[in-house]
Amino acid sequence: MLDLVLALVVAAMLVAGGIFTFLAALGVVRLPDVYTRMHAASKAGTVGSGLMLLAAGLHSLDVAIFTRALAGFLFFVLTAPIAAHLIARAAHEAGYRPTRHTMLDEMRDARERAGKKR
Repeated sequence: MLDLVLALVVAAMLVAGGIFTFLAALGVVRLPDVYTRMHAASKAGTVGSGLMLLAAGLHSLDVAIFTRALAGFLFFVLTAPIAAHLIARAAHEAGYRPTRHTMLDEMRDARERAGKKR
């Protein structure tokens, strides 16, 4: 009975991780600018990868492997938002502008305020 429950939990985590990963890939292909694409890749991709990694660790039934999977998940969760922020900032500095549908560009506003202070 416990094996069945574990298999169902692992299967649910794998399916959910696959759906999140698919949505991240779809967002990268379909969204209009580099910033929204990066948001889809970093958020949904992190959740999808993390769920699949935890499912693999749980399926192994080994504490050492699950601990490594958990460490990998925590690494994803801690580094993906920072990397996305740095890439977005570099893209903005390089001249990639948001689409015309973007309501707020705080980096441009901050640069304009800093220019007026000088």
